[in-house]
Amino acid sequence: MTEANLDDVVLEGFEDDGVFPNSRLPTLIYRQALPMAATSPEALEALFAANGWPPQWRAGIYAFHHYHSTTHEALGIAAGSATVMVGGPDGRAFDVGQGDVILLPAGTAHRRLAASPDFLVVGAYPPGANWDVLKGEPGERERALENIARVPMPTSDPVGGKPGPLMKVWK
Repeated sequence: MTEANLDDVVLEGFEDDGVFPNSRLPTLIYRQALPMAATSPEALEALFAANGWPPQWRAGIYAFHHYHSTTHEALGIAAGSATVMVGGPDGRAFDVGQGDVILLPAGTAHRRLAASPDFLVVGAYPPGANWDVLKGEPGERERALENIARVPMPTSDPVGGKPGPLMKVWK
């Protein structure tokens, strides 16, 4: 995808289920944000960095439901494929593969259901973001909701920059 537009993006919103806050903002899944043949960890890191989302790690996706209350998160699939559940236990499963990018609003639960042996993800966040990992456990919710309310809107889209889909649908 040389220029991200809404025709190339899956939009899905997830309601608060009482355990996982999720978000009024939709999760965005950019299909083939990078062509498969051109996708590598380095290429995804360069894409995110060029669009103002500093890459911070290379790994997989946790196999348990979790969310981040302090930041939004971009997950670039650098290799392999996986089925990822978004929105908590009653959410929706998505198949993702090399070159796809998942953009999760703060508070949105996600987990890996299955993955190929070579599955590799690059994680990126807006500048200055510090991420936490919350599991929907008793005692987390009040602080998490306060944190989520303070998370600022990003100033750019991790795939499309300032004119990207995020800027059009996250308002």
